[in-house]
Amino acid sequence: MVVRVGLVGAGKMGISHYAIVNAQRDASISAVCDTSGYVLSVLKKYTGVETFDDWAKMIDSGSIDAVLVATPSSTHYPCANRALERNLHLFVEKPLTLSARESKELSDLAKAKRRVNQVGFHNRFIGTFREARRLLRAGALGKVASVHGSAFGQVVIQEESSTWRSKKSEGGGCLHDYTCHVVDLMNFLVGPPSSVPAARLSSIFSKNVEDAVYAIFAYSDGSTGLLETNWSDETVRKMSTTVVVHGTKGKLVVDRQELKLFLREGCAVDGYAEGWNTRYITGLQEPVAFYLRGEEYSAQVESFVRAILANDLSHENSFESAWETDRVLDQIVQAAG
Repeated sequence: MVVRVGLVGAGKMGISHYAIVNAQRDASISAVCDTSGYVLSVLKKYTGVETFDDWAKMIDSGSIDAVLVATPSSTHYPCANRALERNLHLFVEKPLTLSARESKELSDLAKAKRRVNQVGFHNRFIGTFREARRLLRAGALGKVASVHGSAFGQVVIQEESSTWRSKKSEGGGCLHDYTCHVVDLMNFLVGPPSSVPAARLSSIFSKNVEDAVYAIFAYSDGSTGLLETNWSDETVRKMSTTVVVHGTKGKLVVDRQELKLFLREGCAVDGYAEGWNTRYITGLQEPVAFYLRGEEYSAQVESFVRAILANDLSHENSFESAWETDRVLDQIVQAAG
């Protein structure tokens, strides 16, 4: 079986997904929908792929098995809802939607339809973060006391003309377009918080959305979380995401490139000695058949295709886990007042 995928949105992420899907042995892009007539004409002329200027028509065409949505965030819910109603498997770029209520509706519908459903939180497929999760689940740090997640980047570093990302109703600002990655990663490592006692959304250059997000998390086991994100930081070349976890047995510091684990005396575990240990991405990342931008982007698509072929509804990055992330984002908004 070759999974026939319909792509909605042929922008930067869409074109990346187009290449990655077509590199899979058991999947191919068989239809593309976009608002650009020029892009569609080029794709049709040089690839022969079926093209649409209306995603509803593509979904209803009967010529695809799955849909990959890579459009502005505000369009995710209606497109995903229709795809599920037509019994299609679904991959949606992050965030799933701009509200926890809509994300929960999609999660429930995907379960009812028994369709494979995945959201593009690619950090879950990075070797260092996966090793961090394994260590935490194995109890390497003992009882977790605190977790600090942060991300900095230069997305908006000056006052500029309006785009869909700068409109709260379309992109969601730093919170939904940027912070969601860190919240999802913190959930992946230690689980979602039970509450968000305090938060602040700050604008730096943007007029209608926030450029920085700060929040305090409270967890049911008594541990504390601290979230800090800023997409107006030009001191970093690209998005830099780090998670720091303190526990009764030591400390864990992890980003995309390396994992550093400090273990107290008498707490050595599973190949990690007392004191500081360092592991690099080169020794932790599982290889992929096709490389583009980073192994994690191919790995998440490979996972999606494998899940469809195996009818596996318990795979990584489901709509349910994305809803948990969106639920925390809603709590941040409420705490910020």
